[in-house]
Amino acid sequence: METMIQITAGNGPAECTKVVAQVLKKFLDEARNEGIEATVIEKENGEENGTVASVLLLLEGKDVRHFCKNWVGTVQWTGKSQYRKHHKRKNWYIGIFEIEKTDAEEVSEKDIKYQACRSSGAGGQHVNKVSSAVRATHIPTGISVQAMDSRSQHRNKELARMRLFRKLEEEKRKQYRKQFTQLRDNGLRVERGSPVRVFTGSDFKEQKTNKSYKKQRQQLKNKLRNDIDS
Repeated sequence: METMIQITAGNGPAECTKVVAQVLKKFLDEARNEGIEATVIEKENGEENGTVASVLLLLEGKDVRHFCKNWVGTVQWTGKSQYRKHHKRKNWYIGIFEIEKTDAEEVSEKDIKYQACRSSGAGGQHVNKVSSAVRATHIPTGISVQAMDSRSQHRNKELARMRLFRKLEEEKRKQYRKQFTQLRDNGLRVERGSPVRVFTGSDFKEQKTNKSYKKQRQQLKNKLRNDIDS
């Protein structure tokens, strides 16, 4: 299972872009501990060194949905601004959004057409006379690649398959990047208050929120119910 997540400072000031950078580290660490693969698809750096204005992540793993529920929403950091020492504001907010996936579909072997063809180029007369090269075409998109590395048609088929999957993955990520440029509106939807996660201080220590306690109680109830049923 996979999904996309955007972590953004929205229209917030430099302090918020600092929070995004810190939250991104926490997010990636937690994902790793949960066995979820997180890939940075696109990242927009903030104006200050080491800050991030917005980042788009592709998450893959068995418990992705459950993991995202603990992050999606408003994230708050309480602390003094390191950019404006005399600024009175102490609470800074960023947003984490789950992004609707593009129309890119999972690649199915049945959607791939393999066609033997004559090799060309270096390799001697034997290579040119034998139809050992293989062209693999993804029927839904029309994207195709060719492999002629080996004299073995079977080996070239495997190479063509791998190259086609890699090219389709690149095309999918291009679509994600294109979609990233259309996510600016999320900057207007970052809400203050009712955070799902709260961090404080220069060490960015997490504080428990009312929502966190409610989730923990519900998880405990579910566990007890499952124990009773079993």
